[in-house]
Amino acid sequence: MKKLEPFVFLLGIILLFSCEPAKIQYDILIKNGQILDGSGKPAYLGDIAINADTIAAVGQIENAIGKQEIDAAGLSVAPGFINMLSWANVSLLEDGRSQGDIRQGVTLEVLGEGSSMGPLSETMKKEMKENQGDITYDIPWTSLGEYLNHLETKGISTNVASFVGNATLRQHVIGIEKRLPTEEEMSLMKKLLRQGMEEGAVGLSTSLIYVPSGHAETEEIIELAKVVAEYDGMYISHIRDEEGKLLEAVDELITISEQAKLPAEIYHFKASGNANWHLLDSAITLVENARKKGLDITTDMYMYNASSTGLNVVLPAWAKEGGHASTMKLIENPTKRKQMMDEIDFHVPPEKILLVGFRNKAMRKHIGKTLAEVATERNKSPNETLVDLIYEDDSRIQVVYFSMSEENIKKKLKLPYMSICSDAGSYTNEGVFLEQSTHPRAYGSFARLLGYFVREEKVIPLEEAIYKLTSLPATNLKLKKRGALKEGYFADIVVFDANKITDNATFERPHQYATGMQHVFVNGGHVLKDGAHTGTSSGRFVKGPGWKKAP
Repeated sequence: MKKLEPFVFLLGIILLFSCEPAKIQYDILIKNGQILDGSGKPAYLGDIAINADTIAAVGQIENAIGKQEIDAAGLSVAPGFINMLSWANVSLLEDGRSQGDIRQGVTLEVLGEGSSMGPLSETMKKEMKENQGDITYDIPWTSLGEYLNHLETKGISTNVASFVGNATLRQHVIGIEKRLPTEEEMSLMKKLLRQGMEEGAVGLSTSLIYVPSGHAETEEIIELAKVVAEYDGMYISHIRDEEGKLLEAVDELITISEQAKLPAEIYHFKASGNANWHLLDSAITLVENARKKGLDITTDMYMYNASSTGLNVVLPAWAKEGGHASTMKLIENPTKRKQMMDEIDFHVPPEKILLVGFRNKAMRKHIGKTLAEVATERNKSPNETLVDLIYEDDSRIQVVYFSMSEENIKKKLKLPYMSICSDAGSYTNEGVFLEQSTHPRAYGSFARLLGYFVREEKVIPLEEAIYKLTSLPATNLKLKKRGALKEGYFADIVVFDANKITDNATFERPHQYATGMQHVFVNGGHVLKDGAHTGTSSGRFVKGPGWKKAP
């Protein structure tokens, strides 16, 4: 019997090893990270496995190995961030790497604030070519869907989605005239909007302080929004006023949502100008009362107390009514020029208006100066200087307005229905992009949220911030399999150091990347690796709920 003992022992060893489960191999395995799944629930220690473009497993993954493995010990792992208002539509044509945003963790750029890259008429294409600045590009597309497909085919590192802009519909059908559409024109705008929704647009947008978007009256917008409702889309708006008539403007958006029976969001929700800061509380009350009534009203914001738009927005409404060419002709008329100067409405003082972008290279010597400083240099009033600059540059001139309250930023950030945006392009800090200055939000809005407002100021917890960056906007947009770390979802994933993520861009030196983001995956493509861009172009056109849907 003793002679059999070695054999029995050997047999036991063989059986023991043969019972060990086989290792499951994944394309990529992210191990030992603090998982923030996008739901807002507390983080937990776990792993994420990726196969091709999809999340294959999440949690404590047993017996797993990866063809590529990342040890995320001490790091946070979250879904890719969604930029609810991006102006990367032209910057991506120049450089598809989307570096300014990718380095902050943005994996989806939502385009189309009031105007969109389609549908275009031949006249619109011609004007777009003529008005190109430092970045020049061909326009082989006509519809919005064709533009988004063009980006994907060209190669982009980030996903893209877009609203259909009512300004684009109006320009296509009516031009820039301020008048009601005829029945036939309204029918054509609806037809173009239906095409956009069926191609994959996520909804209808307006930007009602600009021409020709703001030429649309409430009833016209409601009629268009009803079309979007048939496709389960959203209405989103740069509302008609963010200053003294803020409450009326919020009310208009709520009315559109209620009448058209669809969700609505307010772009970069704010009260601009010191005299109007107190209106924010009443605006919040309007939104929350509407939500209590069952209306799906949401908001988004960027993380700075300064906005950026054209210097021309402070001109009287009649001076902008016919578009930029009309403004230029009016300036040439001495009577109209004086009237224009007299009626300029500065919602912030000239010393708080920073000049950041000129079309004319000879004018770029003024970049980084305030309007007040240039007025002093010219020995003219700020009003006269403003009109002269617009005429000399033959453009609206990009400026930064220091017009908001830091206290209000923190108050807004706590709202449970608040998503995050940049309201900027996504640039590379080299080449053509350095020809102009910009707002630091182009490089820092998302990192500033996580670094300054979460880690340093502790305004909201990290889990809530991630929810606002991911699951909340994905749900609002009704996107499929985006915005959460779930098995079967697309592998849009970020890995970052919550203790180090920092926005480095300033108003004086805006072209500086954020730091602290270690890895970014877009549809499983490893776009950012150990903090460096790999050049991977795995971004896609992300389609809305109306894609190819018959109403």
